[in-house]
Amino acid sequence: QVQLVESGGGLVQAGGSLRLSCATSGRTFSTYAMGWFRQAPGKEREFVAAISWSWSGIGDTYYANSVKGRFTISRDNAKNTVYLQMNSLKPEDTAVYYCATDNTPASAYMDSRAFKTWGQGTQVTVSS
Repeated sequence: QVQLVESGGGLVQAGGSLRLSCATSGRTFSTYAMGWFRQAPGKEREFVAAISWSWSGIGDTYYANSVKGRFTISRDNAKNTVYLQMNSLKPEDTAVYYCATDNTPASAYMDSRAFKTWGQGTQVTVSS
């Protein structure tokens, strides 16, 4: 059974940085796409970033417009882990961040319904 465990969330001031990690187990990590989504109170879950499957560990990356240039998604196949480096954080980035995985085509990365396996989430709070 596939399991995803996020870590790295916390409280940070606006302009600061955090790095989220999502450790996976239970299947061949390199052959599945990985995504990050977030959900703020009272709002729907939204796409943040995704990275394609990759034997080399590099992968193609995709970002929501709201985080482009500030967030970076990467994967380490040797550690079965995907990362989300978040810089220049803003109060509107406050949310629970979830990682997800599946055999999802790139055309569907922005759709949370295209990912069937999810982590438990990690809280990110950005103070102004």
